[in-house]
Amino acid sequence: MARRCAVTGKGTQFGNNVSHANNKNRRRFQPNLQVTSLLSDALGRTVRLRVSTNAIRSIEHRGGIDAFLLSSHDAVLSIEARRLKNQIAKAREARPVAT
Repeated sequence: MARRCAVTGKGTQFGNNVSHANNKNRRRFQPNLQVTSLLSDALGRTVRLRVSTNAIRSIEHRGGIDAFLLSSHDAVLSIEARRLKNQIAKAREARPVAT
């Protein structure tokens, strides 16, 4: 399983540990990934995704997983998130429009 956020695509970054003597050693900066259950209004169920804490904040800010995925570009999303986005879009189309 890759250390990559399913929604934002955030992954491992590389840099240096720099000592007081200015010695440089390579290190990795890992994203803070969490497995979380997000409620999808269109699907009527919870969806478990491995996302970064930054992505959780972004999802809540945009009004839920449905709104976040529908407003995101497919190039950024993982295959799992693209599949979920398509399911949400189909569920919204199939839902009758209230007048």
